[in-house]
Amino acid sequence: MQERLWQAIVANDAAYDGTFYYAVATTGIFCRPSCKSRLPKREHVRIFHHQDAAMAASYRPCKRCRPDGIRLPDEAWVAEMKAHIEENYAEPLSLATLAEHFYASTYHLQRTFKRITGVTPLMYIQEVRFAAAKKLLLTTDLAVHVIGMQVGMANAAHFATFFQKKSGLTPTEYRQKPAH
Repeated sequence: MQERLWQAIVANDAAYDGTFYYAVATTGIFCRPSCKSRLPKREHVRIFHHQDAAMAASYRPCKRCRPDGIRLPDEAWVAEMKAHIEENYAEPLSLATLAEHFYASTYHLQRTFKRITGVTPLMYIQEVRFAAAKKLLLTTDLAVHVIGMQVGMANAAHFATFFQKKSGLTPTEYRQKPAH
């Protein structure tokens, strides 16, 4: 493999998208050079100049970078976003990080997500974090600031304010209230 092609893969260089595709022998998947998936071992990478050649060699298109150009229906795309949020709510999530992960502009991602779900991605993230915080408050003895960190809010004051706005109670009051 040419060094410049390997460097394009390492750098996720979108300038090379369409000029070649790389396949990973251990996964059976092929990607665009700009794919943000985990960097494969160089010895497992095979280069193709056309996606048809990669598919003819029994490689499947990556579901993340969609090198085959096939778009998911909006409902399926939003379902993938929701699953990603539900699995990663403790991480720093923003509209920009979601857009980068799902290969879309922030505008298109926000508009599509809201049209399908009725809420913005950030509102959905907050709902997921709020539900997780309520569960942790009721089922654990973790300190409030620790729960805040576990649901993606490292600033304890911000977490307490957020929780009180959503529930009308501070996290401590919510935990101590008899029936929820």
